[in-house]
Amino acid sequence: MKIFINKRIAQKGITLLEEAGLDVIIAPKNELSRYELDGYLKNCDALLAVSLAPDKSFFSSYPNIKAVALHSVGFNNVDIKEATRKKIPIGNTPGVLTKATSDIAFLLMQFVARWGSYYFLKVKDGRWGSFDPLENLGQELYGKTIGILGLGRIGFEMARKCKDAFGMNVIYHNRHQNVEAGQKLGARYVSFETLVKESDVISIHASYSEEDAGLFNVDIFSQMKPTAILINTARGGFIREDDLYEALVNGKIWAAGLDVTHPEPMCVHNPLLRLPNVCVFPHIGSATIEAREGMSVCAAENLIAWSQGKQMPHLINPEIYGK
Repeated sequence: MKIFINKRIAQKGITLLEEAGLDVIIAPKNELSRYELDGYLKNCDALLAVSLAPDKSFFSSYPNIKAVALHSVGFNNVDIKEATRKKIPIGNTPGVLTKATSDIAFLLMQFVARWGSYYFLKVKDGRWGSFDPLENLGQELYGKTIGILGLGRIGFEMARKCKDAFGMNVIYHNRHQNVEAGQKLGARYVSFETLVKESDVISIHASYSEEDAGLFNVDIFSQMKPTAILINTARGGFIREDDLYEALVNGKIWAAGLDVTHPEPMCVHNPLLRLPNVCVFPHIGSATIEAREGMSVCAAENLIAWSQGKQMPHLINPEIYGK
């Protein structure tokens, strides 16, 4: 069986695939033209997809592709319904990104709380200047309230970090109450409206669907505390960026830290990039050696299981088996 990998990944996953007797074909460069991509896909049996989201047209264009292993946890841009209809298993990489992604959320929270972007650029631009004891003061996070939207693995880890490091009170909004969070973190389940109004920091970790587009907009920002910090390491579509800009400029909220934007990459002329109380990362939540190795292993395990006639261990669409 031929497995196509459209971008380079950690060697651990590749080695596992090769040791399982699979024929691994890796794109010679990270950016392929449509013509080049087409040539590879039409000659392979399965795809290990890196930053490539198979849509409905993908499955009709490449009927030879019988399985897809995503090199990611998120799959909101993949046409799961069409894949399921065609009995094509789709696997993802849950769990291995938890620590790395929550680390980025935790980093962004601290960075923007202390005006990190402003002070770094001040030093870099030679504007250190004289000491002003009241210039652009940051805020401490001790004893504040962290509101988690989406208390899955990553959200739970972010809440735990905030609790352990700063003694923060944890509230959360989720599809279901998380009993473990209540027991271990003293986390309190609240409505979305309460989360918005009571949180000193809101950190978004929820799964994204089209119904969530623009969830954080001018109306929501007007309900948040003027000292509130918004962190997003989930999906950029959750936030209306023009409304966020206005909220930050007009002092409706304190600061924002984003590892995801909409679209990606963010336009270099986006006015958010000019604000001193904003930090934007280029979607690096999983950008650690450990996480990327873990992702490659998970993706490889999914394809190896499929090639052996078994169910992928991290299968997104078990409905293909009537489950």
